[in-house]
Amino acid sequence: MNNTSDNKLSTNKLSTNKLSITRRRFLLTTGAVASGLIVGCSTSDAKTVGYQPVAGAFEPNSFIQITADNQVVFYLPSSEMGQGILDGLTTLIAEELRVDPTAIDVRHATLHEDYKNPEMGMQATGGSNATRAQYLPIRQAAADAAAAIRAAAARQLNQPIDKLLLANGQVTVDGKNYAYSDFIALAASLPIPENSPLRRPEQFDQIGRERPRLDALAKSTGTARFGIDAEVDNLFRAVVVRSPVIGAPVVSFDGSAALRQPGVVDVVELRNGVAVVAESYWQARKAASAVEVTWGKTELASWSSEGLYNHFIETLDDSDEKGLESCLEGEGDKLLDQSQHVISADYYAPYLAHATMEPLNCTVEIDGDACAVYVGTQSVQASAGAVVYYGDFDADKVKVHPAFLGGGFGRRGLGDEVAEAVVIAQKTGRNIQLVWSREDDMRNDFYRPPAAARMQAGVSPEGRIETWAVRRVGPNVMDHVLDQWVDVLAPDYLNKGFVDWLSKLGHPIFKRFVADPTSGDGIYSDYDAPNKKVRHITKDPGLRTGAWRSVGHSSNAFFKESFIDELALSVGMDELQFRLVNMQNNPRLYKVTELVAEKAGWGKPLPSGHFHGIAAHSSFGSAVAQIAEVSVESGKIIVHRVTAAIDCGTVVNPGIVRDAVEGGIMYGLTAALYGEITFKDGAVQQSNFHDYPILRMADAPKVEVHIVASQEHPEGVGEPGLPPLAPAVANAVFKATGQRLRHLPLKLS
Repeated sequence: MNNTSDNKLSTNKLSTNKLSITRRRFLLTTGAVASGLIVGCSTSDAKTVGYQPVAGAFEPNSFIQITADNQVVFYLPSSEMGQGILDGLTTLIAEELRVDPTAIDVRHATLHEDYKNPEMGMQATGGSNATRAQYLPIRQAAADAAAAIRAAAARQLNQPIDKLLLANGQVTVDGKNYAYSDFIALAASLPIPENSPLRRPEQFDQIGRERPRLDALAKSTGTARFGIDAEVDNLFRAVVVRSPVIGAPVVSFDGSAALRQPGVVDVVELRNGVAVVAESYWQARKAASAVEVTWGKTELASWSSEGLYNHFIETLDDSDEKGLESCLEGEGDKLLDQSQHVISADYYAPYLAHATMEPLNCTVEIDGDACAVYVGTQSVQASAGAVVYYGDFDADKVKVHPAFLGGGFGRRGLGDEVAEAVVIAQKTGRNIQLVWSREDDMRNDFYRPPAAARMQAGVSPEGRIETWAVRRVGPNVMDHVLDQWVDVLAPDYLNKGFVDWLSKLGHPIFKRFVADPTSGDGIYSDYDAPNKKVRHITKDPGLRTGAWRSVGHSSNAFFKESFIDELALSVGMDELQFRLVNMQNNPRLYKVTELVAEKAGWGKPLPSGHFHGIAAHSSFGSAVAQIAEVSVESGKIIVHRVTAAIDCGTVVNPGIVRDAVEGGIMYGLTAALYGEITFKDGAVQQSNFHDYPILRMADAPKVEVHIVASQEHPEGVGEPGLPPLAPAVANAVFKATGQRLRHLPLKLS
């Protein structure tokens, strides 16, 4: 396929997005140019489609164009935030269209009905479902495009269709090769085939093949365009002074001193703070410290971390606090006292921040009654909705230009940064780039909610779990998320007051009527206990919460898998054997648990002072088991090696699966050893990586990832690698020290 001409064309298209002299610009101007990957924000003005049409291109569907110079263009419907979805979905196109993945011009799709995630019902990326949800639709789109080319070629060449071979972007017949583009004019005039046959697994030559990921070169050379790289004409930078207590309103402010600072052009009030606008980010940042603000009071200001933890424990002890059922199977907990061995233990996990590599940012360009937004977002739809709701723009006058994301982990899909940026732009009448500092990000997140859990189980002398009972307390995820999403996703014809009222309904609903499903994620479903009861009690001081990598699984796997080790110990069984005995009805988890034990050498001698801990957990459709090899030296927990096994169904690119599991392990180990957001009088105390540390390279373990071969439908990969890590480490620490660490982060006394 021919990439050269389209690369030049695409570079011209992006020329209005000027980069400052940064590392990216330096690398670009010294010749480090990305190959056939288009990685910037389109400057298209198209409003009825989710892409920029190429003149004369064949467009069999919303995902694919084939140009006159035989270039295949793919409009990526999902957000690429480092998880490898660009590579994965492009590979599906390549497989069915019979082209090389590296020859495809990949562009970010803008907002359009066709790009909705089939499982989520909106154009968004999260929940590790992009490959699962798009696997068949994307392949079908490419297969139909290939069938259209084949049909046109058969007619144009007057050949039987079954004689035509499609490969490498060419139609071959009688020893002659013809470019796809030779047939696009005729193909465009014929009905587009539907439900064309898909290639069978034994025919795959792209799916399942390991090769370097398609965006690696652009990202390693600095030519990939992230949201923070966006530039438009007459652009000013903005920062926002926010309350130390999230949600506190502005009572009064004095911005006169800030206005006297060099480069500062505006100081304006927002509903959640005061924005300082200047010619450069650093000018705005310095001037922000000169703004004097008086903040109102909120209920959150009466809470601190220690008091919240004590409140959780009191709630667990209060039998009058019933909570809401997440699970009720068999006799529930009625038979608990009849078991010969009844074990109970309390666990705790704290608030956590997302700490994405690229802090939140958004660039807004207003032209009359139209608004263009440049942003790295997990939800193009929520970002567009934020402009409509907070900026009072007509939906058909809003254009969102998605970019790469420097990490998402669930943080970048709520649209709050877009809401701030568009209001600042409107109030000042200027084009604005809003940038959050690391401190802004750390202290104004939608945090992983804390939770305390009382785990109880009855176990037979033979080691079978007879009754499984959980009483869990903490804030929810969905009520805070809905508070954001309803505002930005509601139809624009609804009254704003009604929409705001509607958005608040999640709080009473998930407190009084329906258990938030994320609160029970994975805490009861992996093992065979015939009697189960899980209740969640909502206690929320008001610190906003959101989806954090693997959502409820991140804490619930720690509770469950640590407790499983305690159950095994109570009946004198090996932890591996206890798990296998109790997951007979979970064949995928059983298989990865056996596999990881084999690969890690469970039960075999380890270096002196080293110990193995095991954990297994199912999430997002995948089964993962991990064994951590740990030592404790001078009171420090050292993780030397983590062996992991995953069954995620069909694998599109094994290298990306391994990368994702390794990434989940490192992210999870950071949280397990260090992660904790605390607050005092409602104010978050952490601000940057000096007091919210991340795992250093010197402390990173060796990681081995083993993938179960499968032809089942693909399942999640980006999130399932995280949940087993913390309990595997905690279980190894118990063997090393005799201390059962039931609180995160893991700290030895």
